[in-house]
Amino acid sequence: MKKHYDTVSVAIEKLRKLGFTEDFNLKENCLAHPPDMIKADDFIIVDVYRYEGNSDPADEAAVYAIESFSGIKGILVTGYGISSDSASEEILKKLNIRE
Repeated sequence: MKKHYDTVSVAIEKLRKLGFTEDFNLKENCLAHPPDMIKADDFIIVDVYRYEGNSDPADEAAVYAIESFSGIKGILVTGYGISSDSASEEILKKLNIRE
């Protein structure tokens, strides 16, 4: 069951306790998981949490709980809305959200 967390930092803390311990970064059409580059087709998005800044649209962020088909679990934090970039949107469209 998905829960909503009050802030990005609380979401990250709770997801880490659930085993999402790796920090993912976007790079080209892959998720960077040092030292590897993992293709988007090898991951699913388990949950997504979106946050909007109270006074500044630039404070919008999304926290993704991601799991690879090989069992690697981690977190990806991106901006969205006015804060997003085209590379982030492109790779996130390729990822599947678990039903």
